[in-house]
Amino acid sequence: MTETTAPAALPPTVAATRATTPPSGKPHDFSRKYWVFAMPAAVIISAVIVFPWLFTMFMSVQDWKIGGGIDFVGLDNFRTLAADSRFRESLWITFYFTVLGVVLPVVLGTAAALVFHREFPMRGLLRTIFVMPMMATPVAVSLVWKMMFHPQLGVLNYLLQQVGIGPSEWVFNPNTVIPTLVMVEVWHWTPLVMLIVLGGLAGLPKEPYESAVIDGANGWHMFRFITLPLLWPFIMIALIIRTIDALKAFDIIFVISEGGPGTASETLNIFLYLQAFQFYKIGYASAVVVIFFVIIVMLSLLLLYSRQKTKWNA
Repeated sequence: MTETTAPAALPPTVAATRATTPPSGKPHDFSRKYWVFAMPAAVIISAVIVFPWLFTMFMSVQDWKIGGGIDFVGLDNFRTLAADSRFRESLWITFYFTVLGVVLPVVLGTAAALVFHREFPMRGLLRTIFVMPMMATPVAVSLVWKMMFHPQLGVLNYLLQQVGIGPSEWVFNPNTVIPTLVMVEVWHWTPLVMLIVLGGLAGLPKEPYESAVIDGANGWHMFRFITLPLLWPFIMIALIIRTIDALKAFDIIFVISEGGPGTASETLNIFLYLQAFQFYKIGYASAVVVIFFVIIVMLSLLLLYSRQKTKWNA
């Protein structure tokens, strides 16, 4: 009886080559076979993103008002923006609103996630109630809050009077309009941060906490040296999402204050809208879009770099 020897194992490179080679002996040409499937997506992206952006850049170097002719002016629109005090003010207001609208929801959302991560009676119901503001559309939220901010008929001033505090002017005072709008933003989007951080808390390992208890660490030490470092990649995701969302905030501000009183809440988005659709300066508004795009790209790169520094391994 003769012994049969098992065939020798093929080297990985040879095995991979045979696996990807059809019976005809010719390798698959993926670039020729599958480009047809990528073409619809490329066409849609070009039509929805690339063409509008190129057209905006073209219009940013033109002097065009709706109903008038188009004249090439080069960089004059950008020079005018650099000297426009109203534009510089809207730039400052945008960053002021963004910083408050990012930091407060992230801090409060993280705190809420730590609370709802613990076991206590009716946790599921309370968590659902806490998330409900995020389900409403921004315009509906803005209309409700606008009625609540009314100086005479608003429920907020009525509640303040019931506890012995005088009425507030809310969005009708230049000094309080941005903090008031940020309050609406915080109420609306803190649940989103909470959900992101809750997802991170659900995946944290238990071994570091068990070792910390053995070493005699208290709750603050475990939060400071274990929970927070492990949660930081998730917090960075929340920071990126909230920064992009706060920068492009328009509906809440426009519905509640319309950029007022005066120009006290006129962010770049409101300034852009007014230049394009109230003053009909399409070329000038396009220059604002280009500058706004550069600002968003720079902030996004900074945040993505910070996210990479957290050594995200998921």
